[in-house]
This record gives sequence, C-alpha cells and structure tokens, in this order.
Amino acid sequence: MRHRMAGRKLGRNSAQRKALFRNLMTELFRHGKIETTYAKAMSVRSQAEKLVTVAKRGKALRDAQSSDQAERRLVAAVLTDDAVTKHLFDEIAGRYMDRPGGYTRVSRLGPRLGDAAEMVILELV
Repeated sequence: MRHRMAGRKLGRNSAQRKALFRNLMTELFRHGKIETTYAKAMSVRSQAEKLVTVAKRGKALRDAQSSDQAERRLVAAVLTDDAVTKHLFDEIAGRYMDRPGGYTRVSRLGPRLGDAAEMVILELV
C-alpha cells in the first residue's frame, strides 16, 4: 500500500528516476522549456523551483561580496552540465530576484499519439 507516500514512481527504480529528473531539469534550464508528460513535469517542477531558489540565494551572496560556492555545489550535484549551472546562476537567477516563487509554467498540449499520455510543456516563466 502507498499510504502517506509522496512522489510518483513513473515505472522506474529510484536510480533511474533520479537520473530522469536530473536530465529533465538540466534540459529545462538549458533551453528554457521542455516537452514531456504531465506526470514527469509535475514531479520535476518542485525540484526545479528549489534549484532556482538556491541559485537566487547564491546570487544574493555574490552581490553582497560573499562566496556562493556552497550554493553552486548544491546545484552542480543535481544538474549534469557545468555550463548549465553557470547559466542558472548568471542569467536565470538574476531574472527572478524580485519574484517570490512560481518560476515554472505547465501548459497542456493534449494526448500523445502513441499511447495517449497527456503531454505538456514545462517552461520557465
């Protein structure tokens, strides 16, 4: 039974699920939007927003002439590309400094032709 269990399994074991989420978040920050299924988008959305919040905190520290190395390491541990980590801190975090949350948007596209899975676009606002 899954009573009081949070999260979706998505038909994968924990290592595969973690790799999927890391890849989806990396591509979201690289391109600004991704097309995926509704279940995957909703699973990745909260983690991606937390990474943006960490990057904002790091940018605020850097602006205050302090080191943001700890925040960069936290984000680099999740994302699979160092260039995307740099892009997140330098450009994306600066865009959302005045925004208290809600950095992503989910727009529905309709069912996929092959298996009728609900497709969405997950994008940065």
